[in-house]
Amino acid sequence: MFNQSQLRWLAVWLLRVALAFSFLSAVADRFGLWGPFGVAGVAWGDFERFTAYTAQLLWFLPPSLVSPAAILATGAEVIVAGGLLVGWRLHWWAFAAAALLLSFALAMTGALGVKAPTDYSVWTAAAAACLLGVVALRERGTEGTRKLAEARKPEQYAQARVTQKGAS
Repeated sequence: MFNQSQLRWLAVWLLRVALAFSFLSAVADRFGLWGPFGVAGVAWGDFERFTAYTAQLLWFLPPSLVSPAAILATGAEVIVAGGLLVGWRLHWWAFAAAALLLSFALAMTGALGVKAPTDYSVWTAAAAACLLGVVALRERGTEGTRKLAEARKPEQYAQARVTQKGAS
């Protein structure tokens, strides 16, 4: 039904979209687009609650840096989601997503314990983003290696001829 290449393309596409929409959904939540706090499935409901959550996770930061950290995290999520959806230099965006998710997982683990990031699958998403980066890098690397090999064939043949003449 599907060959290996088609399955790989489908898996990469699904993972890109899932990661991007997960980032965008979290951003939508902190701006109240999923509804106010208290509605089923809404974690924050507004940016003020998200900033308070950021302060809880980044307890070691001075209070003056918590709001910029919340804004930075939000901006990073939007930018990385856009990069994943566009797909240009996918390996960069996938590794950026992995780093972002890993930083979230570590902050959550340090502040809340291992259960919170595990329940929200943050570690799983970070690993998936890293795997996406590896797959994208491998596909890019394979193409680059092939092009490089094709470009060097005439040189290799010329070098082989020079070596054969020297040996005679």
